[in-house]
Amino acid sequence: MRHAPTPMRPMRRGLLALAAVAALAALAAGPARADAVDALREFVRDVKTARAQFTQTVSSPDGARKRISSGSFAFQRPDRFRFAYEKPYQQLIVGDGQKVWLFDADLNQVTVRAADKAVGGTPAALLAGGGLERDFNLKAQPAADGLDWVLATPKAAEGTVRQLRVGFKGRELAALEITDSFGQRSLLQFSGLQQGLVLPAETFRFEPPKGAELMTQ
Repeated sequence: MRHAPTPMRPMRRGLLALAAVAALAALAAGPARADAVDALREFVRDVKTARAQFTQTVSSPDGARKRISSGSFAFQRPDRFRFAYEKPYQQLIVGDGQKVWLFDADLNQVTVRAADKAVGGTPAALLAGGGLERDFNLKAQPAADGLDWVLATPKAAEGTVRQLRVGFKGRELAALEITDSFGQRSLLQFSGLQQGLVLPAETFRFEPPKGAELMTQ
């Protein structure tokens, strides 16, 4: 003789269905998050040279104030890089493997630091360095804005960078978000990325202009 279903059985079926959906969602999300970490590791391992255009949006800690700039970026492993800001102000940052040069065209001022003191735990170390696992702790982040994200936290606590988030579209570098020790955020969005180029040696050389004020740190 069949018994009529108790009131609890439909509820149990509903709970089992929800559990199954949650499990499927976790399985679907898991590989995407793991792929983002793998994409960063592969980028650092396989991409020896690259260049791209970028737009940078700097937001105050409360998000109320924003500044937008743009320019170009290039690197050659290990530890050679060039950030050329073009708008709204001209500024150049060059790492030649030994020193890091910062040139402010408006002030006609050059600041130079030894690379081993200036690069560690910075975006330059993440994108152009050769010690990803040595310099950063990596953690997968939820996908957002059409990108897969990786959180990279510098292992050295004394720097001004608190954390970095790297966004990939598939296996292509698409964005980099920097949060400094004051809570200010900078989002760099890359376009026109070209990898595996032969870049001229002078790309990563810098000579202070005549008459520029030189400051050594």
